[in-house]
Amino acid sequence: MDKPTITIRRAVATDAEAIKKIFEGPRVVWGTLQLPYPLTEKWEKWITEPSDSFFRFVACVEEEVVGEFGLDTFPTHPRRKHAGEIGMAVHQDWQGKGVGSAMMQAAVDLADKWLNLTRLELGVYTDNEPAIALYKKFGFVIEGTMKNFAFRDGQFVDVYAMARLR
Repeated sequence: MDKPTITIRRAVATDAEAIKKIFEGPRVVWGTLQLPYPLTEKWEKWITEPSDSFFRFVACVEEEVVGEFGLDTFPTHPRRKHAGEIGMAVHQDWQGKGVGSAMMQAAVDLADKWLNLTRLELGVYTDNEPAIALYKKFGFVIEGTMKNFAFRDGQFVDVYAMARLR
């Protein structure tokens, strides 16, 4: 099977329903800090009321939104202007098909080539092996473990703090 052509673009208000559908997937909720049963209005606000420091994107195959990611920067924090934080999710039907790699490449390119960020950070559950492998592929390293970081599916779970330095 041919690899799909994945397009990355800025998120727009009409993407809210598609993003909500991404987070309706049990495997997606499992891997993020989101709660089940998301509201479309939450994602509309996320898209239409951006701060100047947060960049929101979607990954599309043809016209279908199959992933979303954001890059948050810290322009009002003088000692953190060099850093950015990434969060992302891939529709569970599209996991393992190159969407995460396309989104990470876009985030790294934006950080390196346009925003002059020298440190990218993210958090990932310690049992999310596919995501950890993806981040390592892009040069992220585990800097530490945050114990009982989040409550997921009835129990507390640990998170790796990962970063990529340029």
